[in-house]
Amino acid sequence: MKRIFFALAVLLTFAITACDKIDDLLTFYINEETTIVVESNFPIGLVAFDPVTIPTNSEETFKNNNTRAELVKDVTLNKLTLSIPEEEGADFDFLKKIEIYIAADGLDEVKVAYLEDVPMNVKTLNMNLTNAKLDEYLKKDSYTVRTRAELRSSVVSDVNVKAAMRFKVTADPI
Repeated sequence: MKRIFFALAVLLTFAITACDKIDDLLTFYINEETTIVVESNFPIGLVAFDPVTIPTNSEETFKNNNTRAELVKDVTLNKLTLSIPEEEGADFDFLKKIEIYIAADGLDEVKVAYLEDVPMNVKTLNMNLTNAKLDEYLKKDSYTVRTRAELRSSVVSDVNVKAAMRFKVTADPI
């Protein structure tokens, strides 16, 4: 009986490890960057920035990673970092909280990242992620990113904020 239990435990461990290895082989990342302009005329309080359209080039990206759109089974935002370049001479002190949304033709807008309490004196923000399922958004020709924020102080001159996004993509093997 102990041998059977041991054999089953070894077999189960092997199966789990093999599945993890297969998932690793079928997982890749898509990096996207865009710039959000915080204009100097925004009032203190809640503001919504103009949406930014991002082309996906998904067919080519999937092909370069040995898969096709119909085989993609899971896409999530794996990392989103906002940063202000050194040459801007600004930091995120003007920002109290921020939310990032994604939308695409025929799909509902969904919140993908947020930060409730933006720290003072920083030039880089690592956003909290919602783990929203984004398969259909990245399969489209393009998607839009919309930012909603609450400003704690006015912005005296335009600030360019770089948004670096990393999507984790997992595809089926067949």
